[in-house]
Amino acid sequence: MIGIDIVRVERIAKMHEKFKDKAYARFLSEDEIALVKSPSTAAGFWAAKEAASKALGTGIGSICSFHDIKISKSKLGAPKLKYTKALRKKFKIKKSYLSITHDGGFAIAVVNIIKK
Repeated sequence: MIGIDIVRVERIAKMHEKFKDKAYARFLSEDEIALVKSPSTAAGFWAAKEAASKALGTGIGSICSFHDIKISKSKLGAPKLKYTKALRKKFKIKKSYLSITHDGGFAIAVVNIIKK
């Protein structure tokens, strides 16, 4: 299952300017916020979570919230996705792959989920 999302970095930057860290807390955990070095990174994380929820076929909402999906980094700095146990079980998630890129003021993410 594949999901994709695109977001303007400026949108996330303005949200952070207005609401400070509360803006990031809306869609990121404390560990994820610690990884954010710029609005560009935060926008990439937003797009990644949206793309993951789309790959599940739900979108962000009551079945799958931003906080049901966690982003971390590999030893080499590549982004990785983790899901709550409930999501993994409900959607039979075996493995997922994430790619995030930035260009022209946009952050784009693609997620591929492999089911059991």
